[in-house]
Amino acid sequence: MPISQAADMLAHLAAPPWMGYATAHSEGRIMDAKTTNNKSSTLTVGNKNYDFPVYEGTIGPDVVDISKLYGQAGIFTYDPGFTSTASCESKITYIDGDEGILLYRGYPIEQLAEHGDFLETCYLLLYGELPTPTQKADFDYRVTRHTMVHEQMSRFFQGFRRDAHPMAVMCGSVGALAAFYHDSTDISDPQQRMIASIRMIAKMPTLAAMAYKYNVGQPFVYPKNDLDYATNFLRMCYAVPCEEYKPNPVLARAMDRIFILHADHEQNASTSTVRLSGSSGANPFACIAAGIACLWGPAHGGANEAALKMLGEIGSVDRIPEFIKRAKDKNDPFRLMGFGHRVYKNYDPRARLMQKTCHEVLSELGIKDDPLLDVAMELEKIALHDDYFIEKKLYPNVDFYSGITLKAMGFPVSMFTVLFAVARTVGWIAQWKEMIEDPSQKIGRPRQLYTGATQRDYAPISRRK
Repeated sequence: MPISQAADMLAHLAAPPWMGYATAHSEGRIMDAKTTNNKSSTLTVGNKNYDFPVYEGTIGPDVVDISKLYGQAGIFTYDPGFTSTASCESKITYIDGDEGILLYRGYPIEQLAEHGDFLETCYLLLYGELPTPTQKADFDYRVTRHTMVHEQMSRFFQGFRRDAHPMAVMCGSVGALAAFYHDSTDISDPQQRMIASIRMIAKMPTLAAMAYKYNVGQPFVYPKNDLDYATNFLRMCYAVPCEEYKPNPVLARAMDRIFILHADHEQNASTSTVRLSGSSGANPFACIAAGIACLWGPAHGGANEAALKMLGEIGSVDRIPEFIKRAKDKNDPFRLMGFGHRVYKNYDPRARLMQKTCHEVLSELGIKDDPLLDVAMELEKIALHDDYFIEKKLYPNVDFYSGITLKAMGFPVSMFTVLFAVARTVGWIAQWKEMIEDPSQKIGRPRQLYTGATQRDYAPISRRK
């Protein structure tokens, strides 16, 4: 029996002990907002009043339930970008941008990144609690032994141009997984949802490494079951047949921490895309492919790539004052990428950890003569001490430090967003799984304010002028 087939047969074993376990050891406060609140809000339209329930979460702002607004009042709300709209109820991730707080299932991101590992974080996001030693060993075993992809996937890759952007390759190859693993696409079956979740987390780094290898023209490297998640990924990216790969624990730990810091970020654009795709009943592989496509946008996952390109544009330390002056000029279109965050109005909590990781990697590799890194370090000093940056709260964000770190580790800029996708896969899967298991979920159907032409009659082309 082929190894890949044997590995995937493990998925069909009985549900593991961590499926459906009780949350007796939870210390955080969890509640159902819809059953613990008697608040209401009144909306006046013309001379009529309409009452709507107000729900209170465990932390964060209250929300007004306007789901019956159109039925009762015949009007919609208008919220471009849905920035003031809660599209779902979730127990996974909480962000307080004003205070600089990011929680996974109630746990501060700082604690998870400092003391845990990525697969432990995956378990937490998927199942709500940190695993026991037995649960952790079982989960690690299952993920590790699902890292291989179907052998025909290697031939599938040959259909892409060698110079194709790795994110384009990821969109195609992840979407294609449904054609290879159609035995886990029945979203109504909890067992199949579990299998699909494990497969996605396990195989995403393999596909990412294949996309990298294909781009640089090197042979694919198969995963090894005796390596941890991050080390395995680095080996698949950088090992070559002509010599033995020697893992660097500092780089592996940095990679693992990058994965943890990017694992989930509440209802962002790509996560909302995954949820919206999943609301139609689409298979999980297609939903994750949709998330990858959204993540590819420069305003989302491409931010670290944009930050590094900006450093390249600056070029040298002596040109920094010129660009700082331009950044402060409201009439100049130039913007410093990698500083500030749309959500965090305080220091991005992920940035502190990424800063530490960045300096650890630079120290380990002994990189001291890279002009881009020199520019980055000088910009960091200025941003942390310049009154303009402090007043505007333009702190270096996670994209700034992750871009520098990944460059130092040898990844080309085109791979940055791919690594983001590898990390974010578990968040997407957890959010998708939560949505599917929510009895109140329905297909997404945003409304609009129509400003086009009113009804008119068709005129034959001979009568048009």
